[in-house]
Amino acid sequence: MRMGTFLIIIVIIVAILFLWVIGIYNKLIRFIEAIQNNKRQIDIQLDRRMKVFESLINVVKKYMNYEQTTLKDVVKLRNQAQTAQAQGDEKTRMQVENQISTIARGINVVFENYPDLKADKNAMQLQEEFVNTENKLAFAKQAYNDSIERYNAEKKSFFQSMVVNMFKKALDKSFEYWAITDEKRASAEDYRVEL
Repeated sequence: MRMGTFLIIIVIIVAILFLWVIGIYNKLIRFIEAIQNNKRQIDIQLDRRMKVFESLINVVKKYMNYEQTTLKDVVKLRNQAQTAQAQGDEKTRMQVENQISTIARGINVVFENYPDLKADKNAMQLQEEFVNTENKLAFAKQAYNDSIERYNAEKKSFFQSMVVNMFKKALDKSFEYWAITDEKRASAEDYRVEL
Protein backbone atom coordinates (compact mmCIF):
# COMPACT_ATOMS: atom_id res chain seq x y z
CA MET A 1 0.00 0.00 0.00
CA ARG A 2 1.38 3.35 -0.97
CA MET A 3 1.80 6.19 1.49
CA GLY A 4 -0.71 8.38 -0.43
CA THR A 5 -3.47 5.74 -0.21
CA PHE A 6 -2.80 5.22 3.48
CA LEU A 7 -3.05 8.98 4.08
CA ILE A 8 -6.35 9.15 2.20
CA ILE A 9 -7.78 6.31 4.30
CA ILE A 10 -6.67 8.05 7.52
CA VAL A 11 -8.21 11.35 6.35
CA ILE A 12 -11.49 9.58 5.49
CA ILE A 13 -11.61 7.83 8.89
CA VAL A 14 -10.88 11.11 10.72
CA ALA A 15 -13.56 12.90 8.65
CA ILE A 16 -16.12 10.18 9.43
CA LEU A 17 -15.29 10.33 13.14
CA PHE A 18 -15.51 14.13 13.06
CA LEU A 19 -18.93 14.04 11.37
CA TRP A 20 -20.09 11.36 13.81
CA VAL A 21 -19.07 13.51 16.81
CA ILE A 22 -20.80 16.55 15.28
CA GLY A 23 -23.96 14.50 14.73
CA ILE A 24 -24.08 13.33 18.37
CA TYR A 25 -23.25 16.83 19.60
CA ASN A 26 -26.08 18.36 17.57
CA LYS A 27 -28.55 15.69 18.67
CA LEU A 28 -27.79 16.30 22.35
CA ILE A 29 -28.08 20.07 21.84
CA ARG A 30 -31.54 19.49 20.29
CA PHE A 31 -32.53 17.49 23.39
CA ILE A 32 -31.32 20.29 25.68
CA GLU A 33 -33.21 22.89 23.64
CA ALA A 34 -36.37 20.74 23.78
CA ILE A 35 -36.08 20.65 27.58
CA GLN A 36 -35.69 24.44 27.68
CA ASN A 37 -38.72 24.86 25.40
CA ASN A 38 -40.82 22.53 27.55
CA LYS A 39 -39.76 24.52 30.61
CA ARG A 40 -40.95 27.72 28.89
CA GLN A 41 -44.29 26.03 28.16
CA ILE A 42 -44.69 25.35 31.89
CA ASP A 43 -43.93 29.02 32.59
CA ILE A 44 -46.61 30.07 30.10
CA GLN A 45 -49.18 27.83 31.79
CA LEU A 46 -48.15 29.06 35.24
CA ASP A 47 -48.63 32.69 34.16
CA ARG A 48 -51.94 31.82 32.53
CA ARG A 49 -53.08 30.04 35.68
CA MET A 50 -52.28 33.11 37.79
CA LYS A 51 -54.29 35.40 35.49
CA VAL A 52 -57.28 33.06 35.44
CA PHE A 53 -57.02 32.63 39.20
CA GLU A 54 -57.05 36.41 39.77
CA SER A 55 -60.07 36.78 37.46
CA LEU A 56 -61.88 34.00 39.28
CA ILE A 57 -61.18 35.60 42.65
CA ASN A 58 -62.51 38.95 41.42
CA VAL A 59 -65.75 37.36 40.21
CA VAL A 60 -66.41 35.47 43.43
CA LYS A 61 -65.65 38.38 45.78
CA LYS A 62 -69.30 39.29 46.11
CA TYR A 63 -70.18 35.76 47.18
CA MET A 64 -67.63 34.75 49.77
CA ASN A 65 -64.82 35.85 52.05
CA TYR A 66 -62.67 32.81 51.27
CA GLU A 67 -61.05 34.57 48.33
CA GLN A 68 -59.34 37.28 50.43
CA THR A 69 -57.16 34.80 52.28
CA THR A 70 -56.80 32.62 49.19
CA LEU A 71 -55.66 35.45 46.97
CA LYS A 72 -53.15 36.64 49.58
CA ASP A 73 -51.82 33.09 49.90
CA VAL A 74 -51.54 32.64 46.15
CA VAL A 75 -49.83 36.01 45.62
CA LYS A 76 -47.39 35.20 48.44
CA LEU A 77 -46.66 31.77 46.97
CA ARG A 78 -46.34 33.20 43.46
CA ASN A 79 -43.80 35.75 44.73
CA GLN A 80 -41.87 32.93 46.42
CA ALA A 81 -41.90 30.97 43.16
CA GLN A 82 -40.64 33.94 41.16
CA THR A 83 -37.87 34.58 43.70
CA ALA A 84 -36.84 30.92 43.58
CA GLN A 85 -36.85 31.04 39.78
CA ALA A 86 -34.69 34.19 39.76
CA GLN A 87 -32.24 32.48 42.12
CA GLY A 88 -32.16 29.35 39.96
CA ASP A 89 -33.72 27.23 42.73
CA GLU A 90 -35.96 25.02 40.59
CA LYS A 91 -36.76 22.57 43.38
CA THR A 92 -38.22 25.27 45.66
CA ARG A 93 -40.04 26.84 42.73
CA MET A 94 -41.66 23.53 41.85
CA GLN A 95 -42.74 22.92 45.44
CA VAL A 96 -44.32 26.38 45.72
CA GLU A 97 -46.15 26.06 42.38
CA ASN A 98 -47.51 22.70 43.51
CA GLN A 99 -48.84 24.40 46.67
CA ILE A 100 -50.75 26.83 44.44
CA SER A 101 -52.28 23.85 42.63
CA THR A 102 -53.39 22.45 45.99
CA ILE A 103 -55.10 25.74 46.86
CA ALA A 104 -56.80 25.73 43.47
CA ARG A 105 -58.29 22.31 44.08
CA GLY A 106 -59.83 23.67 47.30
CA ILE A 107 -61.78 26.29 45.40
CA ASN A 108 -64.05 23.67 43.88
CA VAL A 109 -65.03 22.52 47.37
CA VAL A 110 -65.82 26.09 48.39
CA PHE A 111 -67.93 26.59 45.27
CA GLU A 112 -70.18 23.78 46.46
CA ASN A 113 -71.03 25.77 49.61
CA TYR A 114 -72.33 28.77 47.65
CA PRO A 115 -75.39 27.97 45.50
CA ASP A 116 -75.54 31.53 44.11
CA LEU A 117 -71.94 31.26 43.04
CA LYS A 118 -72.60 27.94 41.32
CA ALA A 119 -75.33 29.72 39.33
CA ASP A 120 -72.99 32.55 38.20
CA LYS A 121 -72.02 31.77 34.60
CA ASN A 122 -68.87 33.91 34.67
CA ALA A 123 -67.65 32.15 37.79
CA MET A 124 -68.36 28.75 36.31
CA GLN A 125 -66.63 29.63 33.03
CA LEU A 126 -63.59 30.89 34.89
CA GLN A 127 -63.52 27.81 37.08
CA GLU A 128 -63.72 25.64 33.97
CA GLU A 129 -60.90 27.68 32.43
CA PHE A 130 -58.90 27.21 35.61
CA VAL A 131 -59.38 23.45 35.46
CA ASN A 132 -58.34 23.47 31.77
CA THR A 133 -55.25 25.48 32.66
CA GLU A 134 -54.34 23.02 35.42
CA ASN A 135 -54.73 20.18 32.92
CA LYS A 136 -52.52 21.95 30.37
CA LEU A 137 -50.01 22.61 33.12
CA ALA A 138 -49.98 18.91 34.03
CA PHE A 139 -49.38 18.00 30.36
CA ALA A 140 -46.59 20.60 30.12
CA LYS A 141 -44.95 19.17 33.24
CA GLN A 142 -45.17 15.66 31.80
CA ALA A 143 -43.65 16.79 28.49
CA TYR A 144 -40.85 18.49 30.41
CA ASN A 145 -40.14 15.36 32.46
CA ASP A 146 -40.28 13.19 29.33
CA SER A 147 -37.78 15.42 27.52
CA ILE A 148 -35.40 15.21 30.50
CA GLU A 149 -35.76 11.43 30.48
CA ARG A 150 -34.93 11.24 26.74
CA TYR A 151 -31.93 13.52 27.17
CA ASN A 152 -30.57 11.60 30.17
CA ALA A 153 -30.97 8.26 28.41
CA GLU A 154 -29.25 9.59 25.30
CA LYS A 155 -26.31 11.22 27.09
CA LYS A 156 -25.65 8.06 29.12
CA SER A 157 -25.47 5.75 26.09
CA PHE A 158 -22.03 4.39 25.36
CA PHE A 159 -20.84 6.42 22.37
CA GLN A 160 -22.81 9.52 23.33
CA SER A 161 -21.24 9.56 26.79
CA MET A 162 -17.81 9.78 25.16
CA VAL A 163 -18.91 12.88 23.23
CA VAL A 164 -20.47 14.33 26.39
CA ASN A 165 -17.14 13.87 28.17
CA MET A 166 -15.39 15.73 25.35
CA PHE A 167 -17.82 18.69 25.59
CA LYS A 168 -18.87 18.60 29.27
CA LYS A 169 -19.67 22.29 29.56
CA ALA A 170 -22.07 22.31 26.61
CA LEU A 171 -23.56 18.82 26.84
CA ASP A 172 -23.44 17.60 30.45
CA LYS A 173 -26.49 19.35 31.89
CA SER A 174 -28.51 18.45 34.94
CA PHE A 175 -32.24 19.18 35.10
CA GLU A 176 -34.67 18.94 38.00
CA TYR A 177 -37.71 16.75 37.33
CA TRP A 178 -41.10 18.30 38.01
CA ALA A 179 -42.31 15.78 40.58
CA ILE A 180 -45.97 14.80 40.56
CA THR A 181 -46.84 12.73 43.59
CA ASP A 182 -49.26 9.81 43.34
CA GLU A 183 -51.64 11.65 45.68
CA LYS A 184 -51.68 14.73 43.45
CA ARG A 185 -52.08 12.58 40.36
CA ALA A 186 -55.09 10.79 41.90
CA SER A 187 -56.72 14.04 43.05
CA ALA A 188 -56.16 15.58 39.61
CA GLU A 189 -57.95 12.64 38.00
CA ASP A 190 -60.91 13.14 40.35
CA TYR A 191 -60.92 16.92 39.90
CA ARG A 192 -63.98 18.15 37.99
CA VAL A 193 -66.41 20.99 37.83
CA GLU A 194 -69.89 20.08 38.91
CA LEU A 195 -72.71 22.23 37.63
